[in-house]
Amino acid sequence: MNPIKKNKFSIIFNHDGYVELAEYIENNNFKKILILTDDNSKENCLDIFISSLSATNNQVSNLIDSSLFYYSVKPGENSKNIETSIEVWKFLIDKGFKRSDLIINLGGGMITDLGGFVASTFMRGVKFVNVPTTLLGMVDASIGGKTGIDHREIKNIIGVFEFAKIILIDYRFLNTLTKRQKTAGYAEMIKHSLICEKSEFDMIKKVDSVDEIPHEMIYKSITTKISIVDIDPHESSIRKFLNYGHTLGHAIESYLLGSNTELLHGEAIAIGIVLESYLSYLKTGFDFEQVNDIKRYINKHFSSVKFSDSDIYEIINLLKYDKKNSDDKAMFVLLKDLGEPLFNQVVTAKEIVDAFKFYKD
Repeated sequence: MNPIKKNKFSIIFNHDGYVELAEYIENNNFKKILILTDDNSKENCLDIFISSLSATNNQVSNLIDSSLFYYSVKPGENSKNIETSIEVWKFLIDKGFKRSDLIINLGGGMITDLGGFVASTFMRGVKFVNVPTTLLGMVDASIGGKTGIDHREIKNIIGVFEFAKIILIDYRFLNTLTKRQKTAGYAEMIKHSLICEKSEFDMIKKVDSVDEIPHEMIYKSITTKISIVDIDPHESSIRKFLNYGHTLGHAIESYLLGSNTELLHGEAIAIGIVLESYLSYLKTGFDFEQVNDIKRYINKHFSSVKFSDSDIYEIINLLKYDKKNSDDKAMFVLLKDLGEPLFNQVVTAKEIVDAFKFYKD
């Protein structure tokens, strides 16, 4: 895979990526390096990462032996909060980390969100590298410069824009994932296809199993996001397109967080995609057959979730915390057509209720 080089960051891949990361570490002469993991990525990915990086050359291998520190947190969205951030900050202080040191975030979207936030705020900013180990992390969470934590069960309500200097993508880590984790990440690829060229969704629909996603398709999903972020890094205009499916998806994820029916991020976004496709039909005239086509494909890969009337009311109520709001109105990204998203679209509570009815049918 060809590396993706931008002014603020680089996305590098597989073996060549380890070589470039090693050169970056050598050239910056970091005295201390923290590798932040959760317990899953520590168990399944850390040895692969360390051995691959150490194998690049002896100097880096020696540096790793003398300079590495490790910190692991519990897996899951419940760790992405201010309490965990404080514990990691304490660790950095206790171990004598300085602004000139490095943090490597090895894990899924929770770890790259949390680690990026911790790094960006410690001593007003420490350099950090993201090494996503999940499909969702590779195509979405680790790239684009968004860091953040949850607070009061509100998704990503506290955070900053700060780019990882390097994002290293090693496709071998996909082999460590459960089918559920792969499917959750696939939701973001479906989203990218819907806001991209008109033909992209037709290509995505050829994937019958998440165990058979071509690496070239993952790469295409990454470049779709980067092409938007490159134009609008701070989400003042077209970057909002990337929130398709996320306005209601985030509210659903927040509402179910900590419950017996808690969803992975991508699972909530998949529901949001169906809901906001139907809202697109109501508000922009998006073709209803396309809406049904999207719903059928989502239902092929994702289990349906039941929502009571009171659930729907509470989810709608959570929209008031959405970061895209304007004048206390929730702003949606809707589709006029495949590959033609529109941002700052207002919908009513009744229309959202109707969308949930469509999702249930």
